[in-house]
Amino acid sequence: MAGRQTVIRTLHDAGLAAWFGGSLFGAVGLNGAAAAVNDPSDRTKVAAAGWAKWAPAQVVALAAHTVGGVGLIAGNSGRVAAQSGARSNTALKAVITLAAMGVTAYSGLEGAKLGKNSPTPAEGATEPSAQTSHEVAQAQQRLKVLQWSIPVLTGVLLVMSAQQGEQQKPKELAKGLLKSVRS
Repeated sequence: MAGRQTVIRTLHDAGLAAWFGGSLFGAVGLNGAAAAVNDPSDRTKVAAAGWAKWAPAQVVALAAHTVGGVGLIAGNSGRVAAQSGARSNTALKAVITLAAMGVTAYSGLEGAKLGKNSPTPAEGATEPSAQTSHEVAQAQQRLKVLQWSIPVLTGVLLVMSAQQGEQQKPKELAKGLLKSVRS
């Protein structure tokens, strides 16, 4: 294992925390608040404007997490290669990270449809009304699922990051290395 990796670890963890927290706040707070706007025609406009304001911070969070993740893999490549459990955790975490990035990008594209077609009457950011256009209603139905997929996937990444931290304890290192040698 490499020496101290404070900056890389901070990029990884802070980026993931912002990605998770921003997505969760957006689903609960922003989209929930948009549904409370008095004028039904302004609900999608408010949600789209809020998500558009968050988008640059989201990009920075994803970039920080990616740089930190690649840095941690590079800095711990020997341990990841040699320690049983670390390889599979790292590979699975990479797959889930790519899936979360894809879902985040797709959500952004669907959210842009709301922005492009706003103002449009709706019950909320992800709830169409009888007056909502077909294109917007379809985007809202997809966003209803996507808004929860991102915090779920990034929440799994948080758990996996904690697991990786546990794998670096001396007792776990020894156990993982012994298991690798035996197999």
